[in-house]
Amino acid sequence: MYGNAATASRALACAILCLLMALCGIIVAPVSVAAPSPGEGAELALGNDVSWPQCNKALPAASAFGIVGVNNGLANTTNPCLAELLRWAEAITVNPTDQPSVALYVNTANPELTGSWWPTSNSYPESQAASNPYGTCEDKDVGTACAYMYGYAKAYDDAYIRGISSPSDYLWWLDVETGNSWSPDKNANRAVLEGMTDFFHSIGADVGIYSSAYQWGQIVGTVSTSSSLYALPSWLAGARTAFGATANCSNAPLTPGGTVILTQFVSRGFDYDHSCI
Repeated sequence: MYGNAATASRALACAILCLLMALCGIIVAPVSVAAPSPGEGAELALGNDVSWPQCNKALPAASAFGIVGVNNGLANTTNPCLAELLRWAEAITVNPTDQPSVALYVNTANPELTGSWWPTSNSYPESQAASNPYGTCEDKDVGTACAYMYGYAKAYDDAYIRGISSPSDYLWWLDVETGNSWSPDKNANRAVLEGMTDFFHSIGADVGIYSSAYQWGQIVGTVSTSSSLYALPSWLAGARTAFGATANCSNAPLTPGGTVILTQFVSRGFDYDHSCI
């Protein structure tokens, strides 16, 4: 997610800087991101979100709740250690928050015709027709009708082919970030996310949106009352400390009818999540 990508970028920059300074004869001490401390909100019951960057690595201890990434960084992939991370989250026994002890998040995108697959009809799978609010998706159409079906199909895959048992039992967070492929057409991007939302709702699952205000504005923009995204809960990225995450609970939700129920900050390579409810 946003925190994992930001942490990796900072680590790479740090390594390059240290190498250059070492070549110049300058000795530098190792740099690390501070963990939550009593002065930074350690009294909070914090959860963690984990995904493919944590494969074969030590996982956070004493989490209040866990949010597990289903994909391997792209919307059409599967996290190779999904089963392991689900076992970690399912082992959480003490959760004093109102968040589910285990939730899921999925990568989202709108690659249009540059992707490995793009829909050509309103059916997915082939024998199952979807009710498409944007009309009929046709071959090589990159407008809202096919964008909706792309999102619908990716949500179907996330629920049924990636190894999730009882997908209707989970809260599914849609991870919306500028690092993935998106169309310059915000209406089409919104349609992708509506397709995903409508599919998850069709199986009885809850849905939320993860992003930052800036990224959401760049990708989707304004959402009207008629959109299925309008009242979804928000999980806000972007804080650097536990105090910052707590303060972000007062920020505007990503959609006008939604509520901020989670905020995120990064510490020592882990994404920490603060419950606002």
